[in-house]
Amino acid sequence: MTSLRSAHPWVPVAVIVLVLDQLTKWWAVSTLDTRDIDLFWTLRFNLSYNTGMAFGAGENWGPVIGLAAMVIIVVLLLGIRRESGPWGDLAVGMVVGGAIGNVIDRLFRSPGWLRGGVVDFIDFQWFPIFNVADMGITVGGALLVLSSWWMSRHLPVESETDADVPAEGDRA
Repeated sequence: MTSLRSAHPWVPVAVIVLVLDQLTKWWAVSTLDTRDIDLFWTLRFNLSYNTGMAFGAGENWGPVIGLAAMVIIVVLLLGIRRESGPWGDLAVGMVVGGAIGNVIDRLFRSPGWLRGGVVDFIDFQWFPIFNVADMGITVGGALLVLSSWWMSRHLPVESETDADVPAEGDRA
């Protein structure tokens, strides 16, 4: 019997990203509700709820964004090739874990079903506020592009089939 880990090597990565995302969001909601925490330079923990998409665009489009995220998760999972390699598996796990983390917020946070605000709290004050799920999606997406490019450059080129090559006697 094949273990879940060997059958889907991206699953542990997705679970780690999802758990870290949800734990840090729980911490942010319970700690940053009444205060900000300045760390160093311009980095601050500052609680914010995003009902739109990246960089706050599309506010009040929560249901559409939530459904689109679920469709993207399904398409990504259906499009996974077994030969993607360890970098591809890492990338898919990061994207899937992050996407699920933000979809959970949209589904269950106030004001309710697919209209909930995504908890953001990492604030550089010169860049949009984000969370662990956003980091997983962004880094995983970049790794996915790079691993796809790498695989396309290093996979052997398919040779012509025997049907495409003329036999010795068929040549003019």
